[in-house]
Order: sequence, then C-alpha cells, then structure tokens
Amino acid sequence: MRVLFATDGSKSADLARDLIAALPWPEDTRIRVVSVVEGRSVLPRFDGEGDEFVVRDDAIARHVELTLDAAVQAFERPGWSVDRIVLDGRAPSAIIEEARGYGAELIVLGSHGHSRIASMLLGSTSAEVVARAHCPVLVARDRVVEEVVLGADTSVAARQAEAVVAWPGFRELPASVVSVASAYVPWIDALPGVVTTEVLEAEAYEADQALGRAHAGAAAAAGRLQMAGVRAEPFAVQGDAAAELVAFAMTRPHTLLVVGSRAHGGLAKLLLGGVARNVLQHAAGSVLVVPETVPVRDETRADSSVLTLTSLLTLGAG
Repeated sequence: MRVLFATDGSKSADLARDLIAALPWPEDTRIRVVSVVEGRSVLPRFDGEGDEFVVRDDAIARHVELTLDAAVQAFERPGWSVDRIVLDGRAPSAIIEEARGYGAELIVLGSHGHSRIASMLLGSTSAEVVARAHCPVLVARDRVVEEVVLGADTSVAARQAEAVVAWPGFRELPASVVSVASAYVPWIDALPGVVTTEVLEAEAYEADQALGRAHAGAAAAAGRLQMAGVRAEPFAVQGDAAAELVAFAMTRPHTLLVVGSRAHGGLAKLLLGGVARNVLQHAAGSVLVVPETVPVRDETRADSSVLTLTSLLTLGAG
C-alpha cells in the first residue's frame, strides 16, 4: 500500500494525518508526506536527491519543515516506510502529478486549509483533486473511523467502491451497505379521484418494487463483503441518493462514507457532479470517493490479483 499525505499544517490536515495513523494499514505500507508551496525563495527537498523548490520566506519554510516532521513522526510504525518532499506549483496539479509518479492507491484530503500555503478549500483544491485523481480520494473530517457506510447500486463506480471497502485498512471496520431507491412523487393531482387513486396505487406499487430491488442489491453487496472478511450489514432506504446516504451516516458516530463516482468528460470532470459531489459537500464525517475509471484491486472477487490500483495520497486540504 502506498500513501501520499499532502499537508499544509492546518487543523484539517492534522485530522487527516491522525486518521491515516489510526487505520490498520498493512506492514508494507509506504507513505510519502507532501507539502505544496507557491513562491520564489529556495527550500531544499527532503527526499535525499538534492533538488530545490521555492517558498516565499523563511517563516513558511520553517512552518513546512515542522509540519513535515510532525507527520513523519505520526507515521512511525513497524514495517511502514515514510519519506517527505516539498512540491512547488499549483496545488491540485502538483498533488495529482506527484500521486501518479509515486504510484498511489488512495487520496485522503482534509476539508480546510491555510490560504498562504497552496490554498486548500473544499470546492477548489480538494474538489479538483477528487475530480481529476487517478485513484480513490478520502476527504477526512475526523481523526478516527469506527464504521464504513457504503453507497451501493448497480453501477460500475459502486462496485469499485465496494472493492475498496474490502482493502486491508478498511476491511477490519464494520460496514453498513446502503442502497437508495428513488422516491416516486405523485404527478397527477387534477384528474378525477378514481383515476388519481389508481395512479397513486400504481406508484406505491412501483415504490415498493424499487425498495425491494434496493434491498436485494444491498444484500448482494454485503454478501460479497462478508466473503472478503468484512462485517457487513445491508440496508435499503428510499429518497434522494446523496441526501439519504448523508442522513444515514449521521446516525452513526465516526463514519467513513464511501461512494463511487461516475466518469465525466471535458470540463465536467472538474465539477465532479451527481451523488459524489453532493455527498462530499454535505456529509458531516469523512468521505471516500472512488472513480469508476481505474482498475481496483478487488478483494471481493475470487481472483483479486486480476485488478490492481496504485495509490494512497493523503492531503490535508479542503
């Protein structure tokens, strides 16, 4: 498992740092700690290669060094390999490029950040990293996770998200698998009562059928996770997908809400969109967004070696 933790030393970044340290990653985990700065003064790299990057002044250089030191110390675990590096440039692009070059399996982001060190505000840096990343992205809003809430449906993206829940590090957590059936809204109010009643009865029947399909889908996903060693339990609810997932997660303490993200083309990629965007914006706890466009090592399949994904990038940004 490879980890790239990008931090600006903010409280949000510290939450992301502590969350990584608290999760039971395997002993061969490799973590790269990264800070992104923008400026014109010289600051040396910390990867032993001797290259130089630039920052604005000595105060920022000192802040960056202390921030990286604190992160490296937090990740001192038997079997873990940790290094650190300072990146220069536009934050989202620098982070994404480093993640690809490092070969990451997951991106974890905080939800807020400092403005002087590569501004990290949810909806800007974080949203762009989530939208453009080649691997899953975790937006951390808590320093611990006690339960996973997985948004399940029939999409490729949801199946990719399901596979990530079975990864070492998440597999040990209990998981609630939640499938949301669309709510049917009556649309004929002006017709005679007998017709309206028939329509309402038909829509109620369709709603029941949809809820039944949602429960079956959640049960199937939970069953696959159980086969992979996850303590998974299925749930089916009805309504707007993002709103119901967020509401469900709020009924549990310290949750990690995991959702798949469908692919978008052109400028739409930068806007994220749909359920993933709304969950990311409104969830109270941490959120893990899994893109459908990357092959994921799927622990829920019999032959999990067929699919591989590279990257764990952790960013204290928002």
